[in-house]
Amino acid sequence: MKKILSLLSFVLLLGMGYSQNTIDEDQLGAWYMYFYTTKFADSEWGLQGDAQYRNWNMGGDLEQLLLRSGVTYSPKDAGIMFTLGYANITTGAFGDDKSTTSESRIYQEALFPQKLGERVLLNHRLRYEQRWVEGQDVRTRYRYNLFVNVPFNDTKLGKDVIYLALYNELFINGQREIATNRTVEIFDRNRTYLGLGYGLTNNIRMQLGWMLQTTDNWGKGQTQLSLHHKI
Repeated sequence: MKKILSLLSFVLLLGMGYSQNTIDEDQLGAWYMYFYTTKFADSEWGLQGDAQYRNWNMGGDLEQLLLRSGVTYSPKDAGIMFTLGYANITTGAFGDDKSTTSESRIYQEALFPQKLGERVLLNHRLRYEQRWVEGQDVRTRYRYNLFVNVPFNDTKLGKDVIYLALYNELFINGQREIATNRTVEIFDRNRTYLGLGYGLTNNIRMQLGWMLQTTDNWGKGQTQLSLHHKI
């Protein structure tokens, strides 16, 4: 009986330790983000990138610190922008665990706009990533994002314009084997976002919204506060 009780106590302690590191799907997180784009004078070349501070909670429990920049190329009269870039990501564990994992990432993307009627502004983004995650084999990922902006008091985005902002992004893994004796699903995650934006100037917009991120293992809501800067 003592052995059984000891075994049950051991299992209970393991369960308690596991639950402390399990993601709380009911806890609202927060992502704070800055995006920029710029072109070199009248050139077809430019730069774009972003910095994101992502939290499991509203602040202090690091989910990810992401720094990303790339060189852009926009062929004349083609209505599309290509990017080749690099990202550095630090990922934190949920809860009291302060351990982190580092990742280096190279990506290629194509971004092209579309307009429906007078007010529905679409942007399609296709992205291909090569990822070097600490402790894992090199792997790849495919992403498609559909952005939708609907200005309320104008037909385009600019100063003092209030607009509805939506997006949905699908992530697909390029490999199932990512480490010894470890596999992942082809589906990686999906993000669905709803927010409101405001044009501070003709070149700077601010957005506040809510995003649901869903993986095979969990789904979690995140507030998002972002600044979009065209330099």
